[in-house]
Amino acid sequence: MRNYIYIIVMAVTTYLIRVIPLTLLRREITNRTFRSFLTYVPYVTLAVMTFPAILSITDQMWIAWVGFAAAMILAYNRVSLFVVSLGCCALVFLLQTAAGGL
Repeated sequence: MRNYIYIIVMAVTTYLIRVIPLTLLRREITNRTFRSFLTYVPYVTLAVMTFPAILSITDQMWIAWVGFAAAMILAYNRVSLFVVSLGCCALVFLLQTAAGGL
């Protein structure tokens, strides 16, 4: 029974978080600062979900940091997201294999 209460509370919370802004903001947002903030929300959310996974993907922290650094360097050089993800996965795989972790 307790689990159902938790599920209902989370469902209501999620629903309210999505509905309240729609009911309060009926006209177009003209504030440049707030619009800029809203533009970056999806990117920040993705980063917050992805970064912990990057660091916990392997038991050896240095391999995760090397993969992260490689991703940053590739992304800074404007390499496509597909190439960044493939390159970093391959690098982490090779380092993990060389370290005897598989």
